[in-house]
Amino acid sequence: MAVRTHWTVEHACSHSVDHDLSNRPADKRAGFARWLASKDCTDCWKAARDADSESKEEWLATKRAEEQEAAVAWAKQFDMPELEGPEKALDWGERSRYQLMAAAHTALVIEGTWDEADWAELEEKARSVTRAGWWIDQRDADGTDLLELLDAASEADRGTENPFR
Repeated sequence: MAVRTHWTVEHACSHSVDHDLSNRPADKRAGFARWLASKDCTDCWKAARDADSESKEEWLATKRAEEQEAAVAWAKQFDMPELEGPEKALDWGERSRYQLMAAAHTALVIEGTWDEADWAELEEKARSVTRAGWWIDQRDADGTDLLELLDAASEADRGTENPFR
């Protein structure tokens, strides 16, 4: 008599599913069937995974909205100019600028040796860079590198020339 290959498993979600375990070694089938019983069936697992990704997307959308709100408030408070570029890049550019400027302020002023006059000079340079794409491109930079990055920004990044002409 051969070891059976088909097992009816009562899953943790209470669904009963027939499983073909013929692709497993005969001595591993019973143990695998017990393990399957401790898990949700495939349909329930997929539904839970999809719900998780929906809640993750919802969480991310909420987080982005909060970050956007903070970036807009910061830009207004510190008289930062509106950014230029494709519509879909503007919000991302604003968030990137805000995050990089906050990281730079922490690294250079709060934890570093800069005084408010040094920071005011950097802020003025930051105001001159109005291309959203430039800020997006720098989003992973260290705050301590911001001054050098601003100095390297081109005229096109500063909005003083149209790069599409």
